[in-house]
Amino acid sequence: MMKHSLSSFHTFHLPANATQIIEFTSVEQLLTEWQKAFNAQMPILILGQGSNVLFLEDFDGVVLVNKLKGIEHREDEQFHYLHVQGGENWHELVKWTLARNIAGIENLALIPGVVGSAPIQNIGAYGVEFEQVCDFVEVINLCTGERFTLSKEECGFGYRESVFKHQYRDEFAIISVGLKFAKAWQPVLTYGSLTQFDPQTVTPQQIFDEVCAVRSSKLPNPDEFGNAGSFFKNPIISPEQFADVQAKFPTIPSYLQPDGSIKLAAGWLIDQAGLKGLQIGGAAVHTQQALVLINKGNATGKDVAELAKTVRQRVREKFGVEIQPEVRFIGKNGEVDSEQITR
Repeated sequence: MMKHSLSSFHTFHLPANATQIIEFTSVEQLLTEWQKAFNAQMPILILGQGSNVLFLEDFDGVVLVNKLKGIEHREDEQFHYLHVQGGENWHELVKWTLARNIAGIENLALIPGVVGSAPIQNIGAYGVEFEQVCDFVEVINLCTGERFTLSKEECGFGYRESVFKHQYRDEFAIISVGLKFAKAWQPVLTYGSLTQFDPQTVTPQQIFDEVCAVRSSKLPNPDEFGNAGSFFKNPIISPEQFADVQAKFPTIPSYLQPDGSIKLAAGWLIDQAGLKGLQIGGAAVHTQQALVLINKGNATGKDVAELAKTVRQRVREKFGVEIQPEVRFIGKNGEVDSEQITR
């Protein structure tokens, strides 16, 4: 059977193939192609820019690539409202909003991927999460063709979490999102070098520029070294567990969560475990940012998974803390449990 290379369709640029790759530009085309593959009993994967996936091996099915485009804008006295199609590039959307003096997602600059993927992970960075600007998510039931919208509350957002990882995972697709931006903008300056800014005078553009500068200095360009950005989630632990860890490691960075739990920095844990630069096969822990695993040129999906497993084990041994992959692992028939594979 003919194989099509997935290398340019995901940011790890691993040597994986699919039986078929189809780029769709309309919801009708998505529905037709999905149902055709479903009726032929072929595995189906819907991709945006492939910035959060790890192909462990060849995918024995059809990959549908989201190319739905379009941004609509309206406003009232208090808010800007955007209706954005799922195939739009996320970072380009951030730039689009700033060019029109719409502020609120400048902290989420340079997050790779498309808009339709943002709700799945509830993407977040520098103290801001997607859910803070989400108005609604438009979904399609791929079996029936029925379209419906979920309110922000119905999306079940949590840290790197949403209903799109659970009940709306397999036979549904996100086709567009609605975003809502308050005109009375409040800067979020809680993380990293953003704390140096004065909340009274800082502009959204300054925050955007700083986030871009920091991310660019730490994150490798996927065209140079394939990667999927942050590979692991920041672990969230109980106050009791934190007290134990802090007693042994007094300088550990920590972030108190609204529910009283404590978020730790996975990158710091990996770094302190002495893992920067660790290499297995063609995969390595990035020397500038330990949270990123990179393809040094000839890595396989198995190399990356093996490296992730080693990183998890070493962090567990040193700190007694579990870190979990944020990246989705794809096997030959679809998504597989990344927890199981790297345990």
